[in-house]
Amino acid sequence: MARLVLLSEGFNGRTYELKVEKTTVGRVADNAFEIPEASVSSHHAEIILRGNDIVIRDLGSTNGTFINGEKITEAVLKPGQTLRFGTIDLRLDTGEGSVASAPSGSPAASRKPKQTLDQTVIIPQGVKLDELGSGGGGPPQLGSSTGFEKKSNRGGKIFAILVIVIGLGLIAALAWVLLK
Repeated sequence: MARLVLLSEGFNGRTYELKVEKTTVGRVADNAFEIPEASVSSHHAEIILRGNDIVIRDLGSTNGTFINGEKITEAVLKPGQTLRFGTIDLRLDTGEGSVASAPSGSPAASRKPKQTLDQTVIIPQGVKLDELGSGGGGPPQLGSSTGFEKKSNRGGKIFAILVIVIGLGLIAALAWVLLK
């Protein structure tokens, strides 16, 4: 039976068997296959069993769905390929060729089981300077409008003038009362 094996740190070795025709994958609990990780959308993708094919369909996720590093909207996942939801890597394992699925006495039974390596997969993150949307593709120019300019302090100036006028008025009234 086909299953997905999670490869990312914190989930390493966790598996999910693909038993039903349609499986939803996402961060929230109402998915059949829940992956509670921030880079996975709440309803990230669907896994559809279509004959012998396993079809992955992205559900408009924020961080994308990738097979062997290529972004997909819908594609067939083959055994051994790496599937990525956000920053979580998985591998499709069909169990074919393993000792557990081979009848005893067959050549496959005498082979050693496949050994999976426990390793952290480094996933590049961040944005390169030339990928920023600054129009010309270059770095933003100093002095250009960024939306973070200092606002004028007109309200503060008006308040200061009012305090001075009222203060002078009070001093004049006090002087008038004392000189009377």
